[in-house]
Amino acid sequence: MFQHGLLKNATVHAGQAIWQTDDPQLSRQLKATYSGKSPHFQRPIDIDVQAAVGKPMRVDVRFANHSFTIETLEPLAEANKHAIDDKMLTEQLGRLGGSPFVLRSLTAHIEGRPMVPFSVLGLLRKEMLHRLETLQATLAPKACSSDLVTKRMLSEAVVAPAVESSVASLVKDSPTLHVLCRSLSQLDIVLAHGIQHVYADFHDIRQYREAVEKAHQANASIYLATLRIQKPGEMGLFSALGKQAADGWLVRNLAALRYAKEHQIPSIGDFSLNVTNPLTAQWLIEQGVSRCTASYDLNRDQLIELVAAVPTSWLEVVIHQHIPMFHMEHCVFCTVLSPGTNKSNCGRPCDRHEVTLEDRIGVKHVLHADIGCRNTLYNGVAQSGAEAVPYLLQRGIRQFRIELLHDAATDQIQQLIELYRELIQGQIAGSEVWKALRADNRVGVTRGTLEHPRNPLAIL
Repeated sequence: MFQHGLLKNATVHAGQAIWQTDDPQLSRQLKATYSGKSPHFQRPIDIDVQAAVGKPMRVDVRFANHSFTIETLEPLAEANKHAIDDKMLTEQLGRLGGSPFVLRSLTAHIEGRPMVPFSVLGLLRKEMLHRLETLQATLAPKACSSDLVTKRMLSEAVVAPAVESSVASLVKDSPTLHVLCRSLSQLDIVLAHGIQHVYADFHDIRQYREAVEKAHQANASIYLATLRIQKPGEMGLFSALGKQAADGWLVRNLAALRYAKEHQIPSIGDFSLNVTNPLTAQWLIEQGVSRCTASYDLNRDQLIELVAAVPTSWLEVVIHQHIPMFHMEHCVFCTVLSPGTNKSNCGRPCDRHEVTLEDRIGVKHVLHADIGCRNTLYNGVAQSGAEAVPYLLQRGIRQFRIELLHDAATDQIQQLIELYRELIQGQIAGSEVWKALRADNRVGVTRGTLEHPRNPLAIL
């Protein structure tokens, strides 16, 4: 209850829902459930060990109706003095520290007198914990009793009779890789490498006609990106985009969404529409987009929760991109590289020059102009979701995107495409993608918004 007189002169009716933005007492209670040296709740695991001289040791782990197996790299040697036994295995593999797991039972099947160094057992334990944490992140979270209203809203918003069948059919479909290009030279390389689904985000609208022709000659579909912000007096840009004969639009603002719906232009909602929850996704689908791009604001845990809450056919996930750090009306190209004062007399220096801003640690961040002459500064360090791809595939996501930024060498772009193509087809692991990208880029790549799981209450 609110204290008397707290809501003064407010238009509040009896029975109206009111949200409180902060409650220090509740925050302290929540913090107490996860703070401290050890977790307040630990999930039990069961381990079965197979150990024999001359064979790798096999460790089968069971957790929450799931199981996985890890093995030593080398066969076990015969012990001269200290052979392994049940007690030693229980002590070493049960040392789970401050993790949210506890060893419930361990069964050992030992043949002969095998010996395992403590260092090897430590590596096995570390790998086991990593696999357990990864598996726990993919499990659907349990709803608290206080979430009944939210559960009802989500169920009413997204549950449809055809959802289960549509998800089941998606599992059988092959994943699709989409590539966003920012220049004609990038588009040529991408099409030559066999990509059949491309986006074009150029700063010169006059190049879109040629881009569409190139894509269609290669039997590829091409969607054109709209502006992120549409101002009054710029509606003519929609008409100009519509004349390019593209297969559809990558819509980035609500005005473009309405125009595409009214003119029956196929559309896909981009990241700037900020799809972070099922209600937003459903509303955009109702407005006519064929699918939505998951927001860059989602970390990996939140993305997996969104995937679990909506039909996976609604979503496309960007797994490699340079995050836009800010978007502005001010045109650096015009101000610094031209004697002109606006887009009508600047001479378009953005057609001939590249601009980067170097930060204090030497990273160069790339500045791009769009067709409305607004500038976006992109993080010079690429962000990759390679490690999240296997879990997204398991959940049924089939539409993935990588976004190019630099006009890099042909072999660099081809390598990037090939790595992610093999990743979504299950031919390589996310770690292999990481290693290759580190070798190819001195500044490396960061996990960015698709980071490892973290406690969602940690901000309290």
